Parts: sequence; C-alpha cells; structure tokens
Amino acid sequence: MGRSRHLAEFGNPFIVYGTAWKKENTATFVNQAIHAGFRHIDTACQPKHYNEAGVGEGWSSAAEELGLKRSDIYIQTKFTSYSGQDPKKVPYDPHASLEDQIRQSLEVSLTNLKTDYLDTLVMHSPMNTVEETMVAWRVMESFVDAGKVKRLGMSNCYSYSKFLSIYDEARIKPSVLQNRLYADSNFDTDLREFCKEKTIWYQSFWTLTANRVALASPEVNELAEGKGLTPQTYMYAFLMSLGYITPLSGTTNTDHMAQDVAVMKRLQDGDVIFETEEEIAHMAKLLGFPKL
Repeated sequence: MGRSRHLAEFGNPFIVYGTAWKKENTATFVNQAIHAGFRHIDTACQPKHYNEAGVGEGWSSAAEELGLKRSDIYIQTKFTSYSGQDPKKVPYDPHASLEDQIRQSLEVSLTNLKTDYLDTLVMHSPMNTVEETMVAWRVMESFVDAGKVKRLGMSNCYSYSKFLSIYDEARIKPSVLQNRLYADSNFDTDLREFCKEKTIWYQSFWTLTANRVALASPEVNELAEGKGLTPQTYMYAFLMSLGYITPLSGTTNTDHMAQDVAVMKRLQDGDVIFETEEEIAHMAKLLGFPKL
C-alpha cells in the first residue's frame, strides 16, 4: 500500500541516463540511449567531467530521427561552482560574482543543450555555507520565475541538517536530491525518508559500483534470475519499486541500455517485480540498508 501510494505521487518509475565521463563519445551514447527508450537525461555544465554540448547534439539528433518533440525528453543539468571546475575550462567568467556565474552557466547550458528551457537545474553541490548556498539558490529561483527552468534540485548533499535548512529557507523547494547511494553515508537513511515525506525525487548515482559486492553474491543472482533480470536490473527494480528513488544509469553498452529500459517499462506497465514487503525488506538487508 505504501509503495503504491508513493508511486502514484511520483508518477511512473523511470531511470535517468547519466552522461558523465563520456567525453567525445557523449553525443553517440545519448543518441543510442534515446533510441533504446530512455527519455530522461542528466548532465552538467562542467567540462571537466561532462560534454554538455554532446548531450545537446545527441538528444536532438535522436529526437529528429524518432519524431520526438522537446517535451518528450526530460533534460536536467547542473550549475557547478568554480571549485568543481577545471581552471582551464571554466564555462563562465571565473572573476564574476557568484550570481553572474550562475546566470552565465545557465545561458551556456541552454545553448549547449539546444533548448530554451530546462526541466530541472541542479546545484552540483552546496556552497561553503548555507548562507552562500541560499544566495545561489535565489538566483536559480529567478530562472523558474522567468520560465527558463521548471524545477530545482541539489546534489552531493549528505548532511540532513544542511538539506533541511536549504529546504526550509527556499521559496521554491528542491524537487530533486541527487546523491551517491552507498554504505559510507548510511545509504542516506534520514535524507531518503525526508524525500519520501516531501515528494522529492531521490536520484541515486554510483548505484551499481558502490554496491557491486552485494550484487555479485549468489543470492542476489538467484533472486534476479527468478524475476528474469540481471543483478543490475534487479537493483534498479528494487529502487524504483520503493516509489521515490530514481536511479541513474550511465552504461555505454547498448545491450545494457536495452535491459535497463526493459525493466523500467515492465514497472511502468504495471508489473510488480517485488510482490511483497518481505521481498523488499530482504533485498534491503542484502544491500545493507539500515532502513527503507
């Protein structure tokens, strides 16, 4: 009952295609991902790790080939502060004020991504203080007011108290929290509970890599095989079945893209892969989740 309610609140379950570290092959992989059936794309205005222009080329070429509209594709990017940039490849004036850096970053993103609006703009990580974070957030809020951005989000925020402060002070509340899902952060237990309560998409990255030991276990392999899945897609199914977690997949393998889309579509079509709360709880225990 609880999972069904949250699925209704959050809409259809889905997997976001992540585009970090794909360099000159970004356009090709994004095009392939959309052809495979992905419709949600994550990137960042951070040339150090992302080729944002390649994402723009990839989604727009795939859309033209498939007859898709801009509104058929969810595009999410990030503002990355100077500390997270390669000093030789900063996509805005490093000497400008923080507010102007964010404004310049948005315009670069819109140009790179071949769009006049973003579905979500994410702050790549909180600033050094909550006060400075809120200065940046106010600028991002102005983009929503201007119709250039639909939603706002936060990434790499592992402090419950810090995220709560941002949420409380924000006029436009974060719709997304994108974090690494791993044991070192106690699997973000308190943050995930808050996201579930406030209907915030919790987006998980490093999902497979951080949990590869559990996914390689004979028991998980057996459970996955029983559902007609790989351990990796079984993991994605587990997270999506919780109703508020959206995993990122950054695969560059077209077979794995097809597998990811297939499990996503199974859930969207109403297939119940985890049929009981006990199955959910058992997988959580195998992963080491202290609490769902």
